Amino acid sequence: MRITKKVILGSMSIMSVLTLAACSSGSSKNTSSGKQTIEVFSTKTENAATLKKLAADFHKENPNITVNVTAPADGGTVLKTRLTKNNIPDVISGGGDATFLELAKANVLEDLSNQEFIKELQTPYLKAVTSMYGSSKIYGVPYATNASGIVYNKDIFAKYNIEAPKTWDEFTKAIGVLKSNGVTPLELGFQGADNWTTMCIWNSVAPSLQPSDFATKIKENKTTFTKDMKPVTQKFLDVIDYGQNNFMGKSYNDTLSDFASGKSGMIINGSWTVPVIRQTNPKINFGLIPFPTTNDATKNKLSSGVDVLLAVGKNSSHKDADKKFVSFMMKKENATKYINEQVAFSAVKGVEQTDPAMVSVKDYIAKGDVTDYPDHLYPAGFQMAGILSQLSLNKTKGMSDSSNISQFLKTADQQYQTANTSK
Repeated sequence: MRITKKVILGSMSIMSVLTLAACSSGSSKNTSSGKQTIEVFSTKTENAATLKKLAADFHKENPNITVNVTAPADGGTVLKTRLTKNNIPDVISGGGDATFLELAKANVLEDLSNQEFIKELQTPYLKAVTSMYGSSKIYGVPYATNASGIVYNKDIFAKYNIEAPKTWDEFTKAIGVLKSNGVTPLELGFQGADNWTTMCIWNSVAPSLQPSDFATKIKENKTTFTKDMKPVTQKFLDVIDYGQNNFMGKSYNDTLSDFASGKSGMIINGSWTVPVIRQTNPKINFGLIPFPTTNDATKNKLSSGVDVLLAVGKNSSHKDADKKFVSFMMKKENATKYINEQVAFSAVKGVEQTDPAMVSVKDYIAKGDVTDYPDHLYPAGFQMAGILSQLSLNKTKGMSDSSNISQFLKTADQQYQTANTSK
């Protein structure tokens, strides 16, 4: 999911360069003694410390290979700049998003199809990566995944005898029960730069309602948002109608704080909120469930995407060492270390998240009963969150749904066509 998380766990510098053995800093290099230094570039500052620990473990097993982990703020932009300078890192730890797609299309990533560890990957996540660029070649290995849906307070639900909703009608019934008992049923926070949280709703409702081939057809200029996405847009408006009145004035942090303190029964967000909520209230009993978009529970799949994939630079002078590091990361014990520390899910078969807040969705992950985030297939430069923010603002100002939807779809089509380079 293409988002910028506003809460960073721990204190991290804007540029973390983590050197794991006595050596000079910088890009990859060889020495006359046969020692090598490789760069692992992360687009997520949140996982830099975890990567440092794993890279240290790798160095113990491979003393001739030193790993430098770099994790700049706004890593995606930095990576694009490095692409223009033909300065691609040895190993990239990045999202399954438009930045990765740009790199894959630029032919600067190594095809990892023949690596032994590929057979250890869950097929749905591998397909989510390769479908982005329409090739059987594997330019990025899905590693860590996340999920979005309803984050709900289990104790509040139990207090009022509410079952975790599996259908739309059950969701609206839960809203009614919570509201009648003085609990804010659903808290939303779209304030300013936190408008990215609108995507948590959009990415949850769209897969069940949009045509299955929508992403491919609109990319090929064979359909439009206006033609296919009215039901999705209406459902988005229906959802925010159940939110509190001031959702345009609430921040992401506000919603997490209120939820952690028991002021609200539900938020619509993702697995990345778990450590933040628990940090605020270690005793809270809560969980994550798929969003029940329709009244057919079998159609309400879990929205889950590749949060971190691993790629190797095609022109790296250390490709054997790079691949050795990726292979090390793919080992079950190391994948387990990563997801436990990051409170994420894994694309590696047999590696399960055991956090109690994730119990309700881990079976979806294990069975591959998931659907990718729609915005992972949107072109770079298409700012859906901003368009959804305007749709939401219009709602608060009393614009009719019909006029609001019409304006939204027209704007989405215009901005998509401007951003789409594949027409």
